[in-house]
Amino acid sequence: MMTTHAPHANAMPGEDLPPGFNAARVFIDRHLAEGRATRPALCSLDQVLTYEALAHGVNRAAHGLVRLGLVRGDRLLLVIRDEPAFYFLFWGAMKAGIIPVPVNTLLRAPDYAFMIDHSGCRGLIWSDACASDVTAALSLVPDALPVALPVSEAAPLLFEHGPDTFDAVDAGPEAPCLWLYSSGSTGRPKAVVHAHRDLVATAELYGVRTLGLRADDICFSAAKLFFAYGLGNAMTFPLWVGGTAVLLAERPTPSNTFAMIERFRPSVYFGVPTLYAALLEALKTRSPDLSSLRLCVSAGEALPPDLFHRWHAATGLAPLDGIGSTEALHIFISNRLDRPRPGTSGCLVEGFEARIVDDGDHPVPVGEVGRLLIRGPSLTLGYWRGNGRLDVPFERGWLDTGDTYSCDAEGYFTYHGRSDDMLKVGGIWCSPFEIEGALIEHPSVLEVAVVGREDAHGLVKPEAWVVPTAGVSAGPLLEAALQAHCKTRLAPYKYPRTFHFVEDLPKTATGKIQRFRLRRGDGWENDR
Repeated sequence: MMTTHAPHANAMPGEDLPPGFNAARVFIDRHLAEGRATRPALCSLDQVLTYEALAHGVNRAAHGLVRLGLVRGDRLLLVIRDEPAFYFLFWGAMKAGIIPVPVNTLLRAPDYAFMIDHSGCRGLIWSDACASDVTAALSLVPDALPVALPVSEAAPLLFEHGPDTFDAVDAGPEAPCLWLYSSGSTGRPKAVVHAHRDLVATAELYGVRTLGLRADDICFSAAKLFFAYGLGNAMTFPLWVGGTAVLLAERPTPSNTFAMIERFRPSVYFGVPTLYAALLEALKTRSPDLSSLRLCVSAGEALPPDLFHRWHAATGLAPLDGIGSTEALHIFISNRLDRPRPGTSGCLVEGFEARIVDDGDHPVPVGEVGRLLIRGPSLTLGYWRGNGRLDVPFERGWLDTGDTYSCDAEGYFTYHGRSDDMLKVGGIWCSPFEIEGALIEHPSVLEVAVVGREDAHGLVKPEAWVVPTAGVSAGPLLEAALQAHCKTRLAPYKYPRTFHFVEDLPKTATGKIQRFRLRRGDGWENDR
């Protein structure tokens, strides 16, 4: 007889999980045993799936992946939009001991080719809408994959037919169960490896003990499932409490966001500051029914206090800002509904510890700025290096987040920017060096530097400083040409929103570009 396990109310999640623990047992199988077979587990524009239908689809997918020849420990790349197939394949793989690797559906062929090669995956399944770049990527890798299918072909083989039951393989709390790719400081994606225990820890500590999610909640996330943020919001959190998830396959806009809220009546909305700003603009000309919402959450990038106040004034809801990372799987510092403080990331999530240190790794005084280090129960096992090896990004258990923060006497953390030059655009990390690399390919560009610049809403967007090649006329035509150039080579959110055409760039005596001077605009042009 199958047994399931959930942590005791006051236990630290992950501490008392059984030796053979497989997260699919508590996130999928448990609900049928607890009488939720007919309750809705997820809703999309095309269908509503009950917990029973979800479990059957997951089990068929597990059988199907095994029939296709995938074995325990194999990696399965999922380039799948927010649709039921994501659930089936993610949990079906996990049940069979196969490692699901959800990846960004907005990437280009070279990005996917890198991930196919780097991961050593033996399987790749993609949404039909992503076919162009994925099939192009497959042509760039030297060896054919044993399993490479679009969802339209995979569905009848995997989750539409087959046995409705599958016994999850024994794994273990510390056993790897999924990978997520996250950009590093060089712009090269890193494969972040997470264990079965991490899914339980984030769902319980943040989803339940911080947000207070419950079985009657309906969760709608603007952040997609391939994000660590979206994976919790739209899948593990509602499944943990026996609630319902609402899935939108398309990129969120004010129009389709309001339409989904009015149609499915979610009680919890997870957004990013960029979309909150767009929704506020749309509210000037329309009045959607948002009365179903009891809770709004913001993450992905720091929420400017002005956006907090404007959203609260327009809706009566306080968007709870927080900070998380792919390495921690979800949010580890967050505001709370009963004590939000605009302009801060809030206080530590239960189970996590933080230190703010100077360049010598010494703790800074209360209120002073330094590098934010964290540790807690959901931190990654490490970065995949290949051949079963991991790089562990910790020093004595502490993870350097790459962010600069201060913390006041009441325990509220305030964000002061990145410790490196990475940019977060629309909640997604991108490297200025990657954007510069695309721009420098254009024959009209001699030199370029990309920095982050706050827009009218206080949100960071890429800004390019360009030295044109000799004889090239700077102006709107060149700007349009360079934007179009970027959009054909990079994921669509990465193109610079603003261009400055200059005669040269500020540099050190050794020739290094002084990006900090571009960011602060201190009149360096007069140095020439």
